[in-house]
Amino acid sequence: MADEGMAVPVDFTAENPHIYTRAQWNARPPRRPAKVLKRAPDHIIVHHTATANTSDVSLSHAFSLSRYIQNFHMNKNGWDDTGQQLTISRGGIVMEGRNRSLKAIRAGDLAVGAQVLHHNQHTLGIENEGTYTSRAVPGKLWGSLLEVCVWLCRQYNLDPAQAIVGHRDYNNTSCPGDRLYARLPELRRAVAARLETSNPSQNNADNGSILPILPPLDNLT
Repeated sequence: MADEGMAVPVDFTAENPHIYTRAQWNARPPRRPAKVLKRAPDHIIVHHTATANTSDVSLSHAFSLSRYIQNFHMNKNGWDDTGQQLTISRGGIVMEGRNRSLKAIRAGDLAVGAQVLHHNQHTLGIENEGTYTSRAVPGKLWGSLLEVCVWLCRQYNLDPAQAIVGHRDYNNTSCPGDRLYARLPELRRAVAARLETSNPSQNNADNGSILPILPPLDNLT
């Protein structure tokens, strides 16, 4: 993968949902396979990684981010694998997180994650790279988050007005940061508008304690 830094990332759209797989970002094997429930989630949880707001939008950085998240979740938090199902870099690159997530989404099922305490059995989590307590969300990330939410709402037949929430709506946390959280009403409206105007036929564990998703990620900037 020596050319990752020079490669042009493929944009994600709801009509052409290009997700970089765990194999592509060189994920470690999980301690055990994720549990897959034969039903849809009822909420999409928006997170931020609370890491540095890097200006590096390369594919190599995005893949490094996914490996860092997995290592932190497994080595520091003691989880079986990456907690969230999907990850979006500041460059808008969309990656599979927890094992079995992509296959489950495509089947209309839920690979149970470890991203929101006491509510992993019915939610799907999206990690958005950066810290949005006071800084604005970059356009590439926002655009991909919008498209991912359109895709998920189609796949699972969800109403964005009810389904899209922030991590703090379930747990005592500042996640996904005040700036990103304040934009969730805008996100719900934008997703709803896309669902109304687009043609769907174009598409084809809880662990008992609240642990930090990630510490500062200064070494990747």
